Amino acid sequence: MPPHGNSNDNSQQPPRFPPTPPGNGNGSNPLALSSDALRLVKRYRVEVAASASSVLSSFTTFPLDSVKTRMQTYGYAGFTDCVRQTYQTEKLRGFFRGVTAPMASITLVRTVSFSIYQRSKLSYCEMVKRNFGYDVMAHVSARNSYPNLWTIGTFAAAGATAGSCITLIACPFELAKLSAQVSVLMADKKNCPRPEMHKIAASYQSKGTLKTMANIVKHRGYTGLWTGLPFHLMRDTLGTATYFVTYESSKQLLTKFGGEGAHSNPFAVLVAGGLCGVVSWALIYPIDSAKSIYQRNSLMYTKGEKVPRVVIEPFRRNMYRGLGVSVARSCAVNAVFFSSFEFLKKRIKAMDDE
Repeated sequence: MPPHGNSNDNSQQPPRFPPTPPGNGNGSNPLALSSDALRLVKRYRVEVAASASSVLSSFTTFPLDSVKTRMQTYGYAGFTDCVRQTYQTEKLRGFFRGVTAPMASITLVRTVSFSIYQRSKLSYCEMVKRNFGYDVMAHVSARNSYPNLWTIGTFAAAGATAGSCITLIACPFELAKLSAQVSVLMADKKNCPRPEMHKIAASYQSKGTLKTMANIVKHRGYTGLWTGLPFHLMRDTLGTATYFVTYESSKQLLTKFGGEGAHSNPFAVLVAGGLCGVVSWALIYPIDSAKSIYQRNSLMYTKGEKVPRVVIEPFRRNMYRGLGVSVARSCAVNAVFFSSFEFLKKRIKAMDDE
């Protein structure tokens, strides 16, 4: 992604922020922003584009995320079995349980994540250039360039920084989302190891995001909202580093072979977006499974009770239940997200030139 900044080809353009209020000129654009609003939107175009794109991509692919979580935490025979049983017992509503949490949290997390990543990337690029004399961004933007250790290391460090920073924000929302997705299954007595757990598990059923969070606080205290934080931190730090390295590097390669200038090939953005989701999820999936299982178990315990330990076992088959669904979902959500993100970012940047 290009650094912040405006086009330099403005020598023959009128002033960017004319003093005449919008709508008082020729009236050709009734939705024109005021000078101050336009300046603000352009300054934060990464955040604006990320927010809008997150809402679009999250809602359209949420049913696949719901199926993935159910397959991770309960023993379905496969994707088809999970879809069939969910539809039979809960109809279409079952696939959208907990959608409010990610619509709020993913939008917030992605917006903050991309903002931190963009600024971290520029800071690390400047640090590399200052200390080692190597211009990472110039190399990425150059024609016929390939990813190298400098670009991979810089993007990985920026991604890890963003991933580790967003964990504290994301963890409570993800826990609430997981609770909503599996609350019906938890309330089934046969899924409760001990009879006394059933009452606690059943209390999470049919609750919205805020009520779910309040219920977690009731049973586990305020710190209960961050149950599974070590798993979450490990997953997001490693996963976000891999995510951005794969996106930036694959876009650079695809752009090169596509014969267009850097950051201008929509096909490269689409494919790179899908690929980064596939690669990052394939790498961190056992960590995510362990996190989901631990968080589900914790919802059946009260504060002070010890939740059974869950171990990350990358070579154990049940740690990969729902991987195919997750990879397909991640490919779709990130292809949609990045295509929308890059398009909106360009449109916002060009707004005052129209």
